Amino acid sequence: ARRQATRMNEIVLTLGIESWKPMAAVLLLPPLPFLLLVLVGARLMFRRRLLAWLLILLGCSGLWLMCTVAVGKALVNGVLKPPPALGVEQIAELKKSPKTAIVVLGGGRKMLAPEYGISTLNWRSIERLRYGLWLSRETGLPVAYSGGVSLGAEPGPTEAEIAGRIAEREFGRPLRWQEAESRDTRENAQRSVALLQGQGVERIVVVTHANHIPRAMRNFERAVATTPMRLVAAPMGGEGTGRIKAVDWLPSRHGFDMTSVGLHEWAGLLAGA
Repeated sequence: ARRQATRMNEIVLTLGIESWKPMAAVLLLPPLPFLLLVLVGARLMFRRRLLAWLLILLGCSGLWLMCTVAVGKALVNGVLKPPPALGVEQIAELKKSPKTAIVVLGGGRKMLAPEYGISTLNWRSIERLRYGLWLSRETGLPVAYSGGVSLGAEPGPTEAEIAGRIAEREFGRPLRWQEAESRDTRENAQRSVALLQGQGVERIVVVTHANHIPRAMRNFERAVATTPMRLVAAPMGGEGTGRIKAVDWLPSRHGFDMTSVGLHEWAGLLAGA
């Protein structure tokens, strides 16, 4: 399955249609398919009533479930299966590791934050940057931020440029490196490895959200395959594996976010992206 996914991604790259990926995600991932089921069911109501009600029921059930924390947790913990966050012992071991760099992966930007009057990172990127800088403070390791302008986004300042400004002005910890050319996770890995290998780095600590870490690590493993570099996964923002409560089956914005991002990451793994 992994080989087929890799092959699919290579076909997309060969055809030069990688810029279509954001649109494909919108069309193929929920909630749009469930909404289409409801609309098709409504259209068939006066011709094939049983089928119409079945489609409407499936569509509404799908919309309900994808908005629940229960399904989001099941998807992330049961399908994506991210590794646990770094513990105290692992962080202590990183303190003793020379030639190691922390790489924070970009997650998006906002062209204008009205309250600041300038561009900024979106909440995913800010959370990743914050954790990466915290990890740097705890270990003394230098930080790189990887992120350019994502596929389909309007031109403007890159994520890495924005992250560099925020890291220095707001956190008081300048970035050592800014990788500002990558457009997606695959390029994050390729360009970061190429940059850091030239700087003598032998181990990379990959910082991103827990639901993104499986796909990120797969791309980094490909990128370091022909090098002696080693990798350490540093997931953050995970939900934990606690028991699912009754309230977790009720629709919520948090549940919708968890499930939609989880489905996006799962689709990316299947497609080899």
